[in-house]
Amino acid sequence: MIIILFGPPGAGKGTQAERLVERYNLKQLSTGDMLREAINRGSELGKRAKSIMDRGELVSDEIILSMISEKLIDTEGSGFIFDGFPRNLQQAKALDEILNKLELKLDIVIEIIVKDEVLISRIENRVRESKNARSDDNAEVLKNRLNVYHQSTEMIKPYYLEKGKLVKIDGMRGIEEVSRDIEGHLSKIRKKLDP
Repeated sequence: MIIILFGPPGAGKGTQAERLVERYNLKQLSTGDMLREAINRGSELGKRAKSIMDRGELVSDEIILSMISEKLIDTEGSGFIFDGFPRNLQQAKALDEILNKLELKLDIVIEIIVKDEVLISRIENRVRESKNARSDDNAEVLKNRLNVYHQSTEMIKPYYLEKGKLVKIDGMRGIEEVSRDIEGHLSKIRKKLDP
């Protein structure tokens, strides 16, 4: 299975991705994790990415797409979850091209829907409760990221809706309820893949 988890920053995509990785033995391709890994290594890419991320802005498509392409080739033969990618229509179309070249196909796009004010409250709680808060964990950066999300990332929805790939999940509920809802959709896909 190839899955995209889609939703605003702080909607719980990472938590749900971890559960799906474990349950379905998938590889998680999180652009945020890939970028943080580059930052921790102190690579040139990591340094460039850090200054961009600290401002709450998005890293360029060129950097993201080259990282994604490399990861897909390195882990060919596995199922994948894309977490935090694609972020705009150009990335969505480029992902389709990459998948086509590798003779792979996207199965489902899961949108986790959470209201902005709830997301801001969540990140403020995360910062209060954590001594190891990330440099991009603060309400002002989140507000900027939410604006970017609403302006560019949401433009992807009609693209996937037209392809019949998009399903919407209410992310305002508890983690278990959201997981059950997602797994209900995935079980339908698995039945099609393994009749």
